[in-house]
Amino acid sequence: MGQKPIVILAIESSCDDTSAAVLKSDAILSNVTAGQEVHKSYGGVVPELASRAHQQHIIPVVDKALKDAKVAPSDLDAVAFTRGPGLMGSLVVGTSFAKSFALALGIPLLDVNHMHGHILAHFINEGQEMPRFPFVCLTVSGGHTQLVLVRDHLNLEVIGTTIDDAAGEAFDKTAKLLGLPYPGGPLIDRYAQEGDPLRFAFSKPQIDGYDFSFSGLKTAVLYFLQKAEKDDPNFREANRNDICASVQHTILEILFKKLVKAAKDHQITDIAIAGGVSANSGLRKRLQEEGAKRGWRVFIPKFEYCTDNAAMIAIAGKYLYEKGLFADQSISAMARLPFNRSL
Repeated sequence: MGQKPIVILAIESSCDDTSAAVLKSDAILSNVTAGQEVHKSYGGVVPELASRAHQQHIIPVVDKALKDAKVAPSDLDAVAFTRGPGLMGSLVVGTSFAKSFALALGIPLLDVNHMHGHILAHFINEGQEMPRFPFVCLTVSGGHTQLVLVRDHLNLEVIGTTIDDAAGEAFDKTAKLLGLPYPGGPLIDRYAQEGDPLRFAFSKPQIDGYDFSFSGLKTAVLYFLQKAEKDDPNFREANRNDICASVQHTILEILFKKLVKAAKDHQITDIAIAGGVSANSGLRKRLQEEGAKRGWRVFIPKFEYCTDNAAMIAIAGKYLYEKGLFADQSISAMARLPFNRSL
C-alpha cells in the first residue's frame, strides 16, 4: 500500500484577487480566482474596497474550487493560506476563513509567505522540467523586486531587493503618466512591442551589490515628459509606443545587470523568474535570450501562476505539510511578513 496523497485547500487573498485552489500530491486539481473590477475607476487598489470584495467572493470561490476538483471537505488533509505580506484587510479575510475552515474540519493549518509561493509555483507538476537546487529566482511584482537564492523548497534567501520602489511600480507609474488606465503594466508591455526601445535614453542607478532602485527612473520619466511637452503638447500621444519601449528597456537593463552578476558570483546556471511582472513579454523574451547566450537553463512560469493565485500557495503549503510545520489557531495575518521563516 502506497502512502495516501496529500490533499490541500489553499487560500490567497493578499491584494485584490480572491483565489482558492486544491492540490493533490504535487498536481493542481483546481485554481479559481475572482478579480475586482471596482478598483479601475480609482487608478489603483483601494484597501477597504478590496477587503469587502474578498468577503463577498471567498465562499463562492472556495465552493467552486472544491467542486471543480471533485473534492469534498472531508477529503482535505490541511488548509494553506497566505499569511503575508500584503494588504492587512485583505489578508485578514483569507486568514480568518482558513482558520475557521480548518477548525471546523479538525485539520492542520499551513501559513505561507506570499513571496515563497511565487517562487515555488515552479514546482507545480504539469510534466515540465523543474529548476535544480540551488537556483536564482528574480521575483518581480507591483510591490516587490527581489533576487532570491533558492537552496531548497524551504531554504530561500533574499540576496538583493529594491531599496525604494518595485519594478512593477515603475511600470504602473509610467502608465499613469501616459494616461493609461489601471492596471497599466500590461498596457506598457503591449505598446512597447510596437516601439523603439533605444529611442529615448534614461539613466540607470548605480547601486552596489545585488540591490535595485526604481524611484529615480519614475522621476526621470516625469521630468522628461514635462520638458518634451513644453515644445510639443501632443508628445506623449505621438510617441507612446517608443516611450513605453524605452522605459521597459531601461527597467529590464537594471534587472538583468543584477541577475547576471548574481548568477556569475554564485556560479549558478538554473535561473527562474516569478511574480506578476514575470508575465511581461519583454522580460520573458530577454530571459530566454540571456539564457541562450550564457548557457543558463531558464524557467518561466505559466501566465496563470505569475499573477496572484492560490495554486502557488498550495504547492508551498505541501512542503510545509511534509515537514510538519503547522500553524496553530492563534496565528494572525502580517502585512509586512519577514521573508525568512524561523524553522
